[in-house]
Amino acid sequence: MRLPFSGRIERAQKFSGEQAKQRRSRYDDELAPADIMEKGDGLAMLLAALITIVPVCLVVLALLAGAGYFFLIR
Repeated sequence: MRLPFSGRIERAQKFSGEQAKQRRSRYDDELAPADIMEKGDGLAMLLAALITIVPVCLVVLALLAGAGYFFLIR
């Protein structure tokens, strides 16, 4: 028994497989990340990392300083 739209499903799966093969073959040449990135992406990634990591580090540093204060001063 053939399901409705089975022909369309098969065509979609075939198309998806072909697209995946094209993507794999395009990146099989061992491209460096700098070859894929656009101008300014490195700076944007650096800023995003700093915005993410620096506040967490400051909170941890404040907790350690607070713990040191309570153990040594009080």
